[in-house]
Amino acid sequence: MSNIGLYIHVPFCLSKCPYCDFYSVKYNEETAIMYSQAVIRNIRHYLSANSSLKFDTVYFGGGTPVLLWKEICSIISELSPYLTDNAEITIEANPCCTTKEALCSLKTSGVNRISFGLQSGIDTELKALGRRHDRMTGIKAVNLAADAGFDNISGDIMLGIPLQTPDSLNETIRYMTSLPLSHISAYMLKIESGTPFASAVLNLPDEDGYADYYLNTVYNLAEKGFIQYEISNFAKRGFESRHNLKYWRCEEYLGIGPAAHSYYNGKRFGVSRDIDAFISADVQQTVITDRECGDFSEWAMLKLRLSEGIDFESASKRFGVTRDIILNKCRLIPNNLYKIDDKSIRLTPDGFLVSNAVIGIITDI
Repeated sequence: MSNIGLYIHVPFCLSKCPYCDFYSVKYNEETAIMYSQAVIRNIRHYLSANSSLKFDTVYFGGGTPVLLWKEICSIISELSPYLTDNAEITIEANPCCTTKEALCSLKTSGVNRISFGLQSGIDTELKALGRRHDRMTGIKAVNLAADAGFDNISGDIMLGIPLQTPDSLNETIRYMTSLPLSHISAYMLKIESGTPFASAVLNLPDEDGYADYYLNTVYNLAEKGFIQYEISNFAKRGFESRHNLKYWRCEEYLGIGPAAHSYYNGKRFGVSRDIDAFISADVQQTVITDRECGDFSEWAMLKLRLSEGIDFESASKRFGVTRDIILNKCRLIPNNLYKIDDKSIRLTPDGFLVSNAVIGIITDI
């Protein structure tokens, strides 16, 4: 088996942001310890079933994984014999929960990438989002990470949020790019059903406003040396998220924890959003979500999220879908939405804005 990725969902937060639909519960030390024991138990189970497993990326997502930094150090120690020499190990962090002790310990344990939920550089916007940190706390957290030896640091920007204006977004971009970040994720606020934002009266941009925010971000980040490599992700050269690239290149990864998903042994499966069930089970209980995955439509849909797009040679060799077949579909797509050459087809920033429609046309084969 080739090297695969490992995703570990850490479902603990100090409080829930009103826009967030990710599975999490309120942090409790006793529960957190039992959770980490269950994670290690599951790691041992999967490794006992396949002792040749090697992980070249590990991603601790959440929730607020940095809250469990001691437990995560123990989990990495358990994983150590099964990591490749140059494994990328990422942890997500909330600036208000990040300490020098945690960062130094995580760095020593092998974590080499940290992703901060900064979201905005404007205090009033952060407050409207229900974030626990302010602008200065974000600056302090990122600089602490740099001082601890992290050179692969990511920050999130949210677009189209309450109180945001074109000028405030430009200030947020200046704020982010002034920090020692090597990667930025910039994504639109999505109102999820069941969240407090879903029932709130919010003054948000219209469709044209979202488009302007997005394109402005793409071009401004490019000027600062952050190259777009995926619809919502930008990096300095060599700092693309290797773990997330596995998702978009349709490569296999194993997920552990409540609400985690996997693409493993040719199947997609998920774990229920229930921490008590996860803790009490000898092995996490999974439900198959897709037995027939990895076909051309799925592969092409994921690849078209990337700026590298679909390479014709791979499409032909893996699926028998030739360049001519794909080009025939492109007759239905406006020229400004994609670029094409002898080797590949890829979406432009304008194409990314309407990616669902464009991808639907190209993958309908």
